[in-house]
Amino acid sequence: MLASAVSGFSLGLGLILAIGSQNAFVLRQGLRAQHVVWVCLVCAVSDAILIAAGVFGFGALAQAVPGFETAMRYGGAAFLLWYGARSFRAAWRGGDALRAGGDGGSGLGAAVMTALALTWLNPHVYLDTVVLLGSVSAQYPYPTAFAAGAMTASVVFFFSLGFGARLLAPFFAKPSAWRALDLVVGATMWTIAVKLIVM
Repeated sequence: MLASAVSGFSLGLGLILAIGSQNAFVLRQGLRAQHVVWVCLVCAVSDAILIAAGVFGFGALAQAVPGFETAMRYGGAAFLLWYGARSFRAAWRGGDALRAGGDGGSGLGAAVMTALALTWLNPHVYLDTVVLLGSVSAQYPYPTAFAAGAMTASVVFFFSLGFGARLLAPFFAKPSAWRALDLVVGATMWTIAVKLIVM
């Protein structure tokens, strides 16, 4: 059982380590110290739901519903293009800097909705959690332990990213650092969007 859990943790962590739209948003919220607990919780719980869906037999949804994958792919790409444009605009306008305790920024509702959209409108999330983790879990004698390991990896990663971002606070006291981050976030969003469109 422990081996299944460790394998689930390792694979789950490996899949979410790459910087993507969701991770970039969590990092930004962590740097601003805005709604970090809620944003991390939304991402971790969403991942847990998707992992459970994959491990416990719902991985065939994309095959069962014609056009589901295509709709998710283009919908996700449209959202990422819009969000990337926002990041590029913020980089262009500049003047942003980290202030202790955050600077008011967006409200809790907007932060939660953005975290939900970046998670549930991203087709790669479905491929990684529902399809890949779901199919791999079938190879282990204790799929429930495998799922628990993958879910634990999600919780550890998102909360480490969100709260660990504060260690970078001195660097992000400079407006130029925020401009650079916004450019990286925008480029990340648009790169993923293009990949979704042309895949």
